[in-house]
Amino acid sequence: MAGLDDVFGDLFASVDGVALFSPSGSYYEQVAAVEDLNVIVVGTENSVGAETFVELPLEFEDVTERIRFGLEGALEQDVIEDGDELLCATSAFSDGIDTISRVRADAESHTGIYDLFAKSRADPEVVKAVLELAIELGQKGQKGKPVGALFVVGDAGKVMNKSRPLSYNPFEKSHVHVGDPIVNVMLKEFSRLDGAFVISDAGKIVSAYRYLEPSAEGVDIPKGLGARHMAGGAITRDTNAIAIVLSESDGLVRAFKGGELILEVDPEAY
Repeated sequence: MAGLDDVFGDLFASVDGVALFSPSGSYYEQVAAVEDLNVIVVGTENSVGAETFVELPLEFEDVTERIRFGLEGALEQDVIEDGDELLCATSAFSDGIDTISRVRADAESHTGIYDLFAKSRADPEVVKAVLELAIELGQKGQKGKPVGALFVVGDAGKVMNKSRPLSYNPFEKSHVHVGDPIVNVMLKEFSRLDGAFVISDAGKIVSAYRYLEPSAEGVDIPKGLGARHMAGGAITRDTNAIAIVLSESDGLVRAFKGGELILEVDPEAY
């Protein structure tokens, strides 16, 4: 692999591949010119025409999150294998690539974050905003006490058809969106009451206090999880929505997609 030392120095010794995060065309060409090197481009778009590409649904500002998501996506697409040693070249301080780290791909540390965003109907920014809201609620609770909450994101029309109101919908005539700081405060307040929040693909709060009525037959959730998780799993099997659930009992945030549990996060460790 002579020639890579001009780019990576001694770091490239014995690596199984190089992951370039949103590289410029010239940077990609320089690395791709090295023979017998597995080069993977990770980004929101394949602007360099890379043969091997892993799509990021959004450009994570945190470098650690960016790399974690990219490696999970690469494992999911079978472009790398468990245990592979990779050089990850990304940007931390500027628009261009300025940071290089050596990382081992670990299938056992799979979080499900790629599964949550990949091919979801809802806007990735909306999914991210709801996930972060649930995590923040899990960290702080409601007035110092743990709470549970259920957010159903995307395919709102079908979700509304498979649910019924438990109370007056405070968002019926509003046009507010998740992610707005004031709206998030409202959602935290309403979270202590029963029912699910229904959020559109674009992030509009369609309803609160919804009782989900999909059939739970055939939905398999881990033992110990209750009705809120069962409803979240079932609604994602019958619609193209995802469900993000904060458990009042153990404080964990879980996400369901296609009727399956795909992500489990401890808010205190996030």
